[in-house]
This record gives sequence, C-alpha cells and structure tokens, in this order.
Amino acid sequence: MIFYAFHDSLPLRPETMKDIRNFCIIAHIDHGKSTLADRLMEETQTVSAREQKDQLLDNMDLERERGITIKSHAIQMDYLHDGQDYRFNLIDTPGHVDFSYEVSRSISACEGALLIVDAAQGIQAQTISNLYLAIEHDLEIIPIMNKIDLPSANPEDVADQIIELIGCKREDILSVSAKTGDGIPNLLEAILTRIPSPKGDVNAPLQAVIFDSVFNPFRGIEAIFRVSSGKISKGEKVKFMATGKTYAADEIGILRLNKDPKNELLAGDVGYIISGIKEAKEVKVGDTITSVENPALKALAGFEDVKPMVFAGIYPVDTEEFEELRASLEKLRLNDASLSFEAETSAALGYGFRCGFLGMLHLEIIQERLEREFNMTVITTVPNVSYRAYNKSSPDSMFLVNNPSDYPEPSGLDRIEEPFIKAQIITKSEYVGGVMNLCIDKRGVITGQSYLTTNRVELSFDMPLAEIVFDFYDRLKTISRGYASFDYQPIGYKSSQLVKVDILLNSEPIDALSALIHKEHSHDIGRRLCEKLKELIPRQQFVIAIQAAIGAKIIARETLSALRKDVTARCYGGDITRKRKLLEKQKKGKKRMRQLGNVEIPQDAFLAVLRLND
Repeated sequence: MIFYAFHDSLPLRPETMKDIRNFCIIAHIDHGKSTLADRLMEETQTVSAREQKDQLLDNMDLERERGITIKSHAIQMDYLHDGQDYRFNLIDTPGHVDFSYEVSRSISACEGALLIVDAAQGIQAQTISNLYLAIEHDLEIIPIMNKIDLPSANPEDVADQIIELIGCKREDILSVSAKTGDGIPNLLEAILTRIPSPKGDVNAPLQAVIFDSVFNPFRGIEAIFRVSSGKISKGEKVKFMATGKTYAADEIGILRLNKDPKNELLAGDVGYIISGIKEAKEVKVGDTITSVENPALKALAGFEDVKPMVFAGIYPVDTEEFEELRASLEKLRLNDASLSFEAETSAALGYGFRCGFLGMLHLEIIQERLEREFNMTVITTVPNVSYRAYNKSSPDSMFLVNNPSDYPEPSGLDRIEEPFIKAQIITKSEYVGGVMNLCIDKRGVITGQSYLTTNRVELSFDMPLAEIVFDFYDRLKTISRGYASFDYQPIGYKSSQLVKVDILLNSEPIDALSALIHKEHSHDIGRRLCEKLKELIPRQQFVIAIQAAIGAKIIARETLSALRKDVTARCYGGDITRKRKLLEKQKKGKKRMRQLGNVEIPQDAFLAVLRLND
C-alpha cells in the first residue's frame, strides 16, 4: 500500500502526481524485506531515532515473536532530491507462501517493486513466484542483492542468477546491506529515477479501490484504498459500489507511522477512510469507492476471490460463545481477506465454523490471533483439503466434500477426485536424493529437474495437496538442513482412491477425529492414530476401547485400561470370599460405567494426526 501527503492548500496541478512513487518490497521469506523497510525510513527520516526499532512496520506481537511479516504494511516517506520534495509510498509484504494473497493485493496498488535476493542464498522458490505476480501487473522491477556484508555472500553467482531470471543488465542490480545501511542512498535514487509516477485524471469521477481494511473497536472499520482517478474530500458523501451503501467520509488521510488526516486525497494517492461503518460485511476488499455527487459509471476490477487450500473446524470450548466466535471471525476476515468460514455442527463438539485457510501456517496464525486479540479459546479439528465427489446415480454431477462427515456412502460413490499442486523446490545438489524420496513418499511425481548453477537444482513435482498439509515443509527443511525453498500452485483435480477413516471410542464414532486418507496409507495412519490417542486420553474408571474403522471394518485397536480403586484395602485377614464378593461388586459397577460412561477428549487429541511423525 502506498500513500502520500498533500498539503491541504495545494491547487490541483498535474505535476503533483510526478512527485509520487508507489512501490512494494517482494522477496522470499527471511531475505530482509522488513529490515530494508526500516533502513529506508531511517534514511528518509520518516521516523525519529527514538521511534526507531527493528521490524518497525510489523505491529503484531505475533510478527515480532516469529520474525515474519503476516500483514502487508504501508507507509509514506518524504524524500528530498536536488532541492525537490518527493513522496514515496512503500508497502512491506509477507514472504511466506501462505500469505501470497496479501502480496497480490499490495502489488495492485503500486507502479514498481523492489525484488530482494539474499546474496548468500540466491534465488528461492518464492522469489520467482512473487516476481511473476509483479510482472503480471506490469510493475517496474528493481533487482536488489541484500546481505552483501555476510561472510558467506556470493554476489557474483547471485548476480548471474538474477540476470538469468529477469534478463536485466549487471549494472541494474543494486548491492545493499539492510543491516548496516550500505547502498541505501543509491537505492532511493534508483526508486526515484526508475519507478514511474502514477497515472490518473484528477478531474475525472472518483474511483478508488479498497485493498485492505482494519477493525478499530473505537472508530469502526478503517478501509485502506488507492485513488485511481478523481479526488476525495473530507466530509464528502461516498458510495461503496459492491454494496450500494453510502457513507460520509468522516476522516480521510495518509498512512505514516501513525495516521495523518488530510482534507483531500487525489488520483495516485493511497490512504484510509473512516466513515463509522460498524458491520464487517459492509466492507469488501476489492470494492470501488465513488462519489455520490459525481459517480463513476463502472467499478474498477477487484481481486480474484481467494481459494482456500486447507479446511478445519473451529469450535468454541463453551457452546454459549458461538455468536461471540462468529463476531470475532468476521472482524478477523476484515483484516485478512483470505479467511473464509461457514457455520457447521458436530455431534462431538456442538456448533462451530468450517474455516478455509491458505495453509497450515495461516491456520496456526488465525487460531493464535483469536486467542490473543479476541480472548477466544477454541478447539480446532483435524485439517483437511476439499475433494470432489461423483455419485453413481449422476456421474456427471459433482459435489464438494469439505468435511469427512460429507463423505457419501462408498456403495453409491462413482469416484472421488483430490486437488493436486505443482510443487517447485530449489535446493543444493547434495540434498536432491533425500528431497526426491520425501516427495515420492508423499505420492509426488517428478515433472522436471534443472540445474540453476552447478550446485543448485530446481525440482518440479505434481503432488496431492493433502500430502503437503501435514509435516511436509518441516521434513523438507530437516532433510535439506534448511537449504530447500518451497513454493506451489494448484493445477486442478485428479481421480484418487480415498477412504474415510473413523475413530471410535467405546464403539461411539467421534466425527471431529474422522479423516479422508489415501487407501494405501489408511491402515498405517489408523494404527498410529490409535496409539497416539491412547497416550493423550486420560484414564477413566472404566476400560476405553480406541478403534480405527473404515466403514464397518475395524483396522486398528488400542485398549486404555481402567483406573482401579483397591476395594479390598480395608479387609484385614478373614475369609477370602469377603474379598471376592467386593471385587465382583466392583466388576459389575465398572461394566455399568462402560455402558454409560462419556470419555473426555483433550484438545491435543484433535490435532494428534498432525504430530504422527513426532
């Protein structure tokens, strides 16, 4: 996102737009995007020495703790060059593949992109993926080699990789160190000279696209937008074209380190609007804002609806908190447009929501944010992906299976298809064997292998999405000692042999623990899941049978023995029949408890499937 400040008294001059540069920072995870943003703000004196700290734009505790960017962050900087003031609007974007939707929306608000490559690690999978996003939007790319101060830096080889990737000249590549500040003045000059200024007619009807929004508990919803044409003034009546609702622009302004209110924003600007909107569903990312007095004839092209990759059920621990959980999820969706959810019920857990996520890290972050920001304690069920099923009665009519409980009876099932992805892995040549074994174990088929350099290999696989949901990324990092990068794109659905594995406790199926698993892995996973549950479920005063079943067939079983009270402890000596009578009485009581007893299942059990390889 990007923003720039106009002095409220400035006349509407066409030259104004020439003073603006809108750009974002894109790179693979941990290549130094946020640190570079810190140095740019420091160099332009956007923040004072007192305000300066590492990861300045990352304002979530989670981001700081994990050292990753989760949300895109925008800030406006003033840059003085040859006696003239320029306004730089910078967006720092996430690097992890699970947050690529944030990157795509940020790119739409820019004219240029800083492509950062680690001088020690070189081109990685997400570098290529984000670069293609930028090229699709016709952005001017400035290639940057970061971390040149590292002893392990290899600038010559990395420069060759960049030249091969984007076809630039060697002199176009800037060498910087975001940590020490080397090369930052040259970078600012390159931004000014190489990135074009925004285009747009100030006198045309207002068109502004919303690309992000935040919920403020005191002021309602703050929408962040880019003005494509026209102008917007404080107090003006505006219309959100997707919903058709009109509001007054109570406050507009630009984003510096804190919000900076203005009386007017013009074409080329990025800013925020506060109009007292309380309902989360009234603001949609990708919507167009226009003026009520002089409306635009049509809305701007929005963003593609994001397609969730991983589904999981989120349930409140206390069923009375259902509506509170719904309100919390709606506020989160406002801040994270890639989250989707719908209400569902579970026999074991009551009322909750079926949520769609872009990946396992995304799921983890959402769960953490619910607990931290909204004080919601939730139970998360076993994640799974979305399948396509076809019945024998209508083999051409497809229906989605988002949840194992939606799985139809096998007798009436014609076929089931699962989503596949094209995985792109870049690693050192010495780890190729281990990476290939891992991918083949995960039912992957190798489709390409090319040497980027003598020591770096790019591998391509077609793999089922379900196989990378659990533990794939961690195992890949372990096998390659951290030297493998991973990126993926969906490529459609393929027919597959899947079975539904049910978990039964004392013959009662627990729907929240059901999972759809490939036939060849089902017996192994069923056995390991039973073993895991035996460890996690606390012992009761009655025997608990833990079983895994496919339909009516039991494929694995573990027995959790009962806690026994020593009923004979107070019998001192005497006839043995007295003790036998007490033990027989206890046995009858235990039998009755087994028939009526409910088993308490801890939260860990629902995620046991994720840790089967621990």
